[in-house]
Amino acid sequence: KSSGERHWVGLDGLVLALVCACFIIIVNGSGDDESDQETEPNVDLGIQERARKRRRLRKIIGSLPSAFIIFLLGVVIAIIRGPKVVKGIKFGPSSIEVVKISKQAWKEGFIKGTIPQLPLSILNSVIAVCKLSSDLFPGKDFSATSVSVTVGLMNLVGCWFGAMPCCHGAGGLAGQYKFGGRSGGCVALLGAAKLVLGLVLGSSIVKVLDQFPVGVLGVLLLFAGIELAMCSRDMNSKDESFVMLVCTVVSLVGSSAALGFACGIVAHSLVRLRKLGKDQSCSMV
Repeated sequence: KSSGERHWVGLDGLVLALVCACFIIIVNGSGDDESDQETEPNVDLGIQERARKRRRLRKIIGSLPSAFIIFLLGVVIAIIRGPKVVKGIKFGPSSIEVVKISKQAWKEGFIKGTIPQLPLSILNSVIAVCKLSSDLFPGKDFSATSVSVTVGLMNLVGCWFGAMPCCHGAGGLAGQYKFGGRSGGCVALLGAAKLVLGLVLGSSIVKVLDQFPVGVLGVLLLFAGIELAMCSRDMNSKDESFVMLVCTVVSLVGSSAALGFACGIVAHSLVRLRKLGKDQSCSMV
């Protein structure tokens, strides 16, 4: 809505977004692929051959890097939408300057930035990341302390060079897992690719990204959010679902993650208090 009325047809129209969404559904499906069932030995050979061809075709389609293909499509469309950005591209890294941060800037940043952002960062960058990692990669240990320390370190180092605040996002982890990134090597390759782009194109790449179609970006974020939401399917009690819905609804309606977090804590505490009172009354009987 902030970008104005959305048209159905065009290089950033709704039709393009729907086509990208359909492509992702065809390639990735709803999540983990079901195990292929072997055909029974007494089935006709022609049916077995057709089943093998279908499995082979599904395997080929499933191996396509759907997110990368859509991202490349978005880059091509961005260049078509703004062909002048190609002429404005300058090769070579941008100059690096050390930012001088005054005491007043530290104070304002802490009051206006750190305090409002802290609940969201703790929830999304620490608690949610550790919980999601343990769900996606069972059997591995994920420490909230190490995650918190790395978030703090990269922000303490990056702020002196004008970097935007960074964190470990649960949505990014869910998106990478959704589109096939299942190892640390994927993250290393992503970081290396960003470093190469930064060293080769510098800040001129921002001009290309400014023309990137919002609809294509929205589709990628949509499926990352769906994958993240589907991780709540392991909630096996009404109490857990109730607390989650309270936190989500308040956050969305009030447009405040801090308010949603506070209401979720209150709801969880009241539910636990109610359970405790019920257990005590049962033990007295």
